[in-house]
Amino acid sequence: MDQIKNTRKLNTLTTLRKDFIMTHLRTLQQKQKIFDLFEIEKKIEVMDIGAAAIAETPCYTSLLNNNLAHLTVFDGDKRQIEKLKKIYGSENVTVFEHFLFDGKEHEVYFCSPASGMTSIFKPNIKALEFFNGFNNFGKVERKEKILTKKLDSIKKLESPDFLKMDVQGAELKIIQNGKKTLKNCLAFQLEVSYFPLYEKQPTFGEIDLQMRKLGYVPHCFLAVKRWSITPTIFNNNFRVPGNQLLESDIVYVKDPIHFNLLTDEQLKKMSLLMHFCFKSVDFSTRIILEMEKRKLLEPKSHLYYLKKMNENN
Repeated sequence: MDQIKNTRKLNTLTTLRKDFIMTHLRTLQQKQKIFDLFEIEKKIEVMDIGAAAIAETPCYTSLLNNNLAHLTVFDGDKRQIEKLKKIYGSENVTVFEHFLFDGKEHEVYFCSPASGMTSIFKPNIKALEFFNGFNNFGKVERKEKILTKKLDSIKKLESPDFLKMDVQGAELKIIQNGKKTLKNCLAFQLEVSYFPLYEKQPTFGEIDLQMRKLGYVPHCFLAVKRWSITPTIFNNNFRVPGNQLLESDIVYVKDPIHFNLLTDEQLKKMSLLMHFCFKSVDFSTRIILEMEKRKLLEPKSHLYYLKKMNENN
């Protein structure tokens, strides 16, 4: 009799434990309500090409911290891979150790990892000498022939919703050889050059023409780098800039005049990118208005969002 009671007790405990586990799992799997307004079906796919962070915090960090994104990173420089794994961990990050370009063999010019100037393009000595400090930054430590890969040739790769690229001049060629993978990308952050430091490096104008042909328009600058011209040094610090433009990080977005071409899910993700990555409350508000028009949200949801933003400020 005692054995039957113990068995029943054990079965009851087992059932309660299963119920607890299933309830806990359902709680974990519940979709997060964004701004208390909407949910996304799937995490935002973020891709970072040339992901080695040189004294910077990526703009997508808040998306990762809020468990709203999955990150895929590319860096062909083996010296950077372990650091990337340590920074981002492995739970929500996929790491590819490839040099992306045009799928052909190229000579890679390896500079100091701390300089961030390793490139498929050869440093332009005259350009480096024009700016204070760049003779050291662009000093080539070794050269190596490497078979590059086309972005479109990478198998089992999720198409990104947001792409960040800082690849020392290779941005244009990667885009041209990744149009299939990037066709649904909502926003790009690209490093563009006004004063090329490498031989045959594409300029801002060339990249801008390509992006506009693909249906994207400039949205904002996240950083604009100026630099002092040799031999003038300000405040005894060669890093204090003069007026000469060097490069910048520019954000391109799907042309907002054509919101009608975006799916409901893309609109939601675009709103999150604008809010979390670029702090563009006005753009995010406009997207929420579009969601109201599509009956995805209640009327005046954009006013609720703006009120929450004002309260947070």
